[in-house]
Amino acid sequence: MKTLVIKGDIRSNTGKVSSKELRSEGKVPCVVYGGTEHIHFSVYSADLKALIYTPNTYLVQLTLGNNVLTSHLKDVQFHPVSDEILHVDFQEIVEGKLVTLLIPVKVKGNSAGVRAGGRLSQPIKRLRLHGEAKNMPDFVEIDIEKLEIGQGIRVRDLTVANVEILDAAANTVVAVEVTRASQQAEATPAAAKTADASKAAPAAAKKK
Repeated sequence: MKTLVIKGDIRSNTGKVSSKELRSEGKVPCVVYGGTEHIHFSVYSADLKALIYTPNTYLVQLTLGNNVLTSHLKDVQFHPVSDEILHVDFQEIVEGKLVTLLIPVKVKGNSAGVRAGGRLSQPIKRLRLHGEAKNMPDFVEIDIEKLEIGQGIRVRDLTVANVEILDAAANTVVAVEVTRASQQAEATPAAAKTADASKAAPAAAKKK
């Protein structure tokens, strides 16, 4: 997986007053856990944008004083009105320890069903993968080239090397749905045949 590098300043004070002062300076209170200890630190809000405001998932190399940790984004708290980033949780990645990450789904190809007038639906944009961080892909690619109208790909149809997919096996990841245009396209040949048959009937009666 791709890695982002973020530098933070270790916090000595972790109370509400200290957090408020940090936010007034354009910084965000953060914590990283999962290793031998919890480390409280702060990061400039601007340095978090590439990590938070993206459809991608990254590993994060945190440089905190003399400590360099590999981690991943665990949780983000936003202000309910302004959407300001209030707090960020990171989880340290320990070698050999399994993690669960949300990995983006990327579709590939031009579906036959879409070309015939169907609509591509993707209910699942990210899959929950469980395994070692070193085995996590940047994305899960799904080839939709052969999907016809009414067909889909479920979680049980997918495999990702060396990791486990935690989403329910029956969940649909991507599908080609019927649209009004595709229904009309299917109905047109049938209507034409009916019309031809109705025209042929009087003609046959006249010959008799």
